[in-house]
Amino acid sequence: MLFLHYPKCTTCQKAAKWLADQGAAFEARDIKSDNPTLAELTEWHRRSGLPLKRFFNTSGLQYRALGLKDKLADMSEEEQLSLLAADGMLVKRPLLVTETAVLPGFKEEAWREALQVRG
Repeated sequence: MLFLHYPKCTTCQKAAKWLADQGAAFEARDIKSDNPTLAELTEWHRRSGLPLKRFFNTSGLQYRALGLKDKLADMSEEEQLSLLAADGMLVKRPLLVTETAVLPGFKEEAWREALQVRG
């Protein structure tokens, strides 16, 4: 299982603690220093079944600085994926990638279901 995070992000810290508390083994990867590649993002988006917008960190400074709120709708999927691959800080975090699920953002219930953990 791959856990992409930004170490200074409190939600990422909470998610990492939650994973550890569940006894889940995972590989942690800093999304800023080792951002996802275009190929990874393309595959994860396809596997997730989610709209591509869900992969954007819409509350991030970089998202706002680039004015993406108004630009995303006019961009092709390829352009959006290239943008995400160019800057890990644009990617919604944490991002959990398992054999069966791709989960952008920490929603405990969704993660619990994906990892088949009882509440």
